[in-house]
Amino acid sequence: MAGQMFWKCEVVTGIFHSLGSGISPRMAKGVDDRRNSGRDDGTGTAVITRTKPQTKRPNLYRVLLLNDDYTPMEFVVHVLERFFNKQREDATRIMLHVHQNGVGECGIFTYEVAETKVTQVMDFARKHQHPLQCVMEKK
Repeated sequence: MAGQMFWKCEVVTGIFHSLGSGISPRMAKGVDDRRNSGRDDGTGTAVITRTKPQTKRPNLYRVLLLNDDYTPMEFVVHVLERFFNKQREDATRIMLHVHQNGVGECGIFTYEVAETKVTQVMDFARKHQHPLQCVMEKK
């Protein structure tokens, strides 16, 4: 057993003690143990602290459809159903809101999801030769 290091963990206090090695945890790391002042009885102590990371909620972005005079209403309803998983009634309500107010909210998402949805809608509208505009703004 000479030269071997054994560790005992006190779970409740979070303190580790070395047992019978002749080397304290600080001495093993090359740091002078001032309390022992040159002598080492093999009972060094180290305190372990745990920091709990704080998670921050991601910023949210509104995805908006802008009204134009050329995109058919049925195409807007189809876009809302396909890319935003809206039911027919909700999609129709949002489409009418866009038509009457000039802008309407399709949903609220994290940045990456909002950016992807805007790109998908814009590409789909261009593919079908409609000038539909979709934008995102920070909530």
